Amino acid sequence: MADLKALIDGLNEDLAAEYQAVIMYRTFASLVTGPWRMDLRPFFENEIPDELGHAAFLADKIVALGGIPTTQAQPVPIPRDNREMLAVALQAEVDTIERYTKRIQQAEEAGEISIKLQLENLLVDESQHRDDIRRMLEGWKE
Repeated sequence: MADLKALIDGLNEDLAAEYQAVIMYRTFASLVTGPWRMDLRPFFENEIPDELGHAAFLADKIVALGGIPTTQAQPVPIPRDNREMLAVALQAEVDTIERYTKRIQQAEEAGEISIKLQLENLLVDESQHRDDIRRMLEGWKE
């Protein structure tokens, strides 16, 4: 029972971070400026559906496990420039990967193998986001 409660609490932490990502990417898409605006705006906007899908999965699993999904997002930092937006987004993806790695272990400990497998798929998505942002930041000069 303690394993299940820890998993629900962790999934709620993940849900708050996914809500943060949706708000962050929407905000960053509006804030981008300069010659990279035409590239960065769609990049940020295209991340939103993935993050919303992750949030839906998490909320549904929390309810299926007997919990109540959070309605609170983690705070969204407001960067000063385009490069900092990408750096903030990169750190958010790295943090999410760390959380999902922990959550996969918790799901296994709680005997929730299907959740474990689904979290592994989310981990693949987040790893791709991280890699894309890393490549965008490579050699960035502003």
